[in-house]
Amino acid sequence: MAKKKLKSTDYETSVFPTWCPGCGDFSIWASIKQSLAELEIPPHMLNVIYGIGCSGNMCSFVNAYGFHALHGRALPNAIGAKLANSDLATLVINGDGDNYGEGMNHWINSMRGNHDLTHIVHDNMIYGLTTGQASPTSQTGMKTKTTPDGDLDQPVNPIVLALEAGATFVARGFAGDHAHLTQLFKAGLQHKGYAFIDVFQPCVTYNHQQTYDWYRDRIYRLEDQKHYDTTNKPRALERAHEFGDRVPIGLFYQEQRPVYHEELPHVKQPLVGNPLKADVGKYVKEFL
Repeated sequence: MAKKKLKSTDYETSVFPTWCPGCGDFSIWASIKQSLAELEIPPHMLNVIYGIGCSGNMCSFVNAYGFHALHGRALPNAIGAKLANSDLATLVINGDGDNYGEGMNHWINSMRGNHDLTHIVHDNMIYGLTTGQASPTSQTGMKTKTTPDGDLDQPVNPIVLALEAGATFVARGFAGDHAHLTQLFKAGLQHKGYAFIDVFQPCVTYNHQQTYDWYRDRIYRLEDQKHYDTTNKPRALERAHEFGDRVPIGLFYQEQRPVYHEELPHVKQPLVGNPLKADVGKYVKEFL
């Protein structure tokens, strides 16, 4: 019997998203499902770890193994899951507040270790779920509930940080371009190592500055640039600093280096399914 071809609907649950109409999260959700179907990763071979925020609500909308972590703690949970069962494709989904605020330290160390994860950040430059406070990527001068006179901080530049911290796949997408975003997700899922994809995700309710039209007036694709080399880190850093009249999206940089779990002999093969050989009784007694 011929193998059944996977469809994007195979990754849906009976729960329909509750995001605001027009939210960029819908496009990210659609691109994730499409990329998984095209790569033929079945739901039972997929593990998704979610952070807190509007992006985290996706835990109810994706048919796969899943875990809804504490605020800022998606990555350490994903690392633990990957170490236990490296056979599963492991996807991390969180937002700019969760990842670049509460979870910044975990993010930096995940990249340093080159853990084999695909990490998608919904970057709307605002705390959307808690109704519109300034986030680490909010632009200087932006007026929000917590910065009524304008944000005094310099915004985090996720692409620059990812390049400097050692991510082996660094990309940026736009929720207003479903086809391009799907291809980026596919490339990230196929990458062996830590794949980071920051996604411009317009918040139609609380961020009225970085709108769909604002992005469309500025965005250009790196792959359309003549002679752009995704193995050239200095050039990638140069492009990563662009944020003004022109804003690049696409794959900034990619390299191959050993992934974390394959450097550990005791977890190189999945722990799941292997009998526990150690006598843990004496260790348990120490804690009783």
